[in-house]
Amino acid sequence: MTPQDPLAERYGRGRSQRGRWVVVASGIVGVVALTWLLWVIWFESTPAAQSQLQGYDVVSGELATAQVTVTLADPDVEASCLVRASAADSSVVGERSFQVTGVEGPQRLEVEVRTEREATSVEMVGCTAPGQSRPR
Repeated sequence: MTPQDPLAERYGRGRSQRGRWVVVASGIVGVVALTWLLWVIWFESTPAAQSQLQGYDVVSGELATAQVTVTLADPDVEASCLVRASAADSSVVGERSFQVTGVEGPQRLEVEVRTEREATSVEMVGCTAPGQSRPR
């Protein structure tokens, strides 16, 4: 018996069949995980509806207007959008929900928001569409 034989008995010689299967299975899991990650990135970066606040005006103690741009991925998409007005103490003093459909490309809209008292800011909460629960 040579000095290397006890080590070979204890730790094995080369890769076993089991080791090859572990490497193959790990590779398959890695490819599936990478495919899923790429799909999530693509899906989240191409929403059906997007919106952006361009500006707002506080017209009076009971009215504010917001200029918003809504972009739909497809003219058949029906988006539900929400604009919110807040007072100086950050409490919500008015909201306006509206629908947008049949739009091709960016559509600029002016939205009136009735308020219970004077608003100091207006925000575009965002738009949702079927299959898109998070407002954008």
